[in-house]
Formats: sequence, C-alpha cells, structure tokens
Amino acid sequence: MKYGLLKYDENKRFFNVGDNIQSLAAKQFLPKVDLYLNREKLAEYEGDPMTLIMNGWFTHNTHNWVPNEKIKPVFVSFHMNNTAAPAMLSEKGIAYLKKHQPIGCRDQFTADTLKAKGIDAYFTGCLTLTLDSYKVNDSEREDKIYIVDPLYSYPRPEKIFYNAKATIRNILNGSAFKLKKKSNHLQKFISKEVLETAEFINQEPPSNTYSDSQKFEMAEELLNKYARAKLVITSRIHCALPCLALGTPVIFVNGFDSFVDSCRFDGILELFNRIDVNSQTGAYTANFELSGKIKLDTKVMNLEKHHDLANALKKAVKKNL
Repeated sequence: MKYGLLKYDENKRFFNVGDNIQSLAAKQFLPKVDLYLNREKLAEYEGDPMTLIMNGWFTHNTHNWVPNEKIKPVFVSFHMNNTAAPAMLSEKGIAYLKKHQPIGCRDQFTADTLKAKGIDAYFTGCLTLTLDSYKVNDSEREDKIYIVDPLYSYPRPEKIFYNAKATIRNILNGSAFKLKKKSNHLQKFISKEVLETAEFINQEPPSNTYSDSQKFEMAEELLNKYARAKLVITSRIHCALPCLALGTPVIFVNGFDSFVDSCRFDGILELFNRIDVNSQTGAYTANFELSGKIKLDTKVMNLEKHHDLANALKKAVKKNL
C-alpha cells in the first residue's frame, strides 16, 4: 500500500503554517510518504491506491468533494466548517461519509453536524495532540516567551493594506481605523515587559514565497521552538494544541466572535488555560489564576486534560492504517 500526506492550496495573500503542522502530526504515523496530495483536489487523484489520513479543515473547494475512490481515507480529527457543510453534505457527500464511518471529528460541532445526517461520528480532538514525538527534556527548555498570532482576527496592516483595492475597501468599512485595537486589548492583560521582550511569531506568512518542502521545514522549526519555550501565548489552535503535547505551558487567547471561528473550537477550548476577550471592549476573563497581567515570572500549568484524547487518537490511527 502507498501512503499520502496532505498539502495545501494557498490563498492569494497568505498560507497557514498550522496546516503543515497538522500534516506533520499525520506523518509521524506513516511508514513512508509516497505522495503529497492537495487537500482541495482529492477528487482529481487518479494514481495508485493510496492511504490518506483525513485530518484538518475540509474543504474550501467544496465542489471538488468527494475524494477519488482510489484513496483509502482514515477519518480522524476531521473538521467540516459550517460554511462548507451545506455543500459537502449533499446526497453524494453523505453516502461517501457513511461508507467510511465512523468518522472521527476534530470538534464536537462537526460530530454533531454529521450525526444529524445519520452518519456515525464521534469527537476525537485534534491529531496535533499527538505531537509529543517533538517533546524535549525539560533541561533543554529555554527562558523564552513566544507570542504567536494573538487576536489575529482583529484588523492588521498586512491584510488592511494588501493592495489598493483592499485599502479602499477597508477605509470605507472602517477597518483601517481599528489597527490599534489589537495592541490596546493585549496591553490589558499582558505586561509591558512581556510585550517588549517576547518573540512574536507569525504562523501566516505570505503566499507564493515558499516551496512545499520549505513550508514543512518551517512547521518543524516552530515545533522545535515551542518545545523549548518557557511560555507560549497564542490565538492559534495549531500552536496551542501542539504545546499541550509538548508539555509547554500555553495560554490561549480567545477573542473570536464569529461562528465560523467558534464552531472550530467546540470541545477544544476546554483543554486550555484561556483568556477570553470581549472583542468590542477588550474586557477579559481568565479561567486560571491570574494576578493582574501576564508577567515575565507568570507561571501556569497546563490542565493536562488532553491525554485521553491523544492516546485514543494514536490507537485509532494505528488501527486503521
């Protein structure tokens, strides 16, 4: 049997390294990788029979769903967003998922959506919870704090001023006048010394800049950084979830207010030390003990609620490969 691994289309402006991190989570279970398959073009595959772990977000290219029958899918950590579900759950789509049920779902929203259509589905959590293979000894941990894409859904220059058309649109809709919103909100719960000394990381670099191999190298470099961090503060689930696997203290900053985002988190947010931010006012609450702001000497212990999910995921993947 041959084994495939997911790769991803870029949009016109950026790509998400978190997708590649999800593929690295799948790769560690494979005896080999014979071919990288584009997540958005699985229906077009015409090669030899191929086993493929179907984890992550499906799919932007909804008209190209379902995958070719030559692909043997392993459904764990599968997410179907609310925007894609109406098209993906056509009669053909439902029949395909029923053929390969039970479907292991990354979030409870996806599991509930599939079950409502009569598909046998269950919540698995995200496969990145199994990335403890990148874990290092605590003696290798550094005195570094990483702040990774905090409140990334807020207006930011690289998206507001991407080109002339985007600039005009964002001036007219008012987004261009909200560029200080993120820094203002972060300052409410992160101290000045942390904001000035932490290393900021962007998991959404520019498109059409890196090869697929470079993207995977970038993902591995990030995992190696997070494995050695003293603390990570992030709004990226594919930073926060790997940190749980790596044993790295992590605080998830939740400032999302759209269902497109929040449906992805159903069943996942409970795993984190979390700061929930009111995106309008910046008011926040923490589900862990936080005295004032996050400081250089702030210590948090992960909730350690992810182990049962991680162990079950490992068993499910190995069983179905």
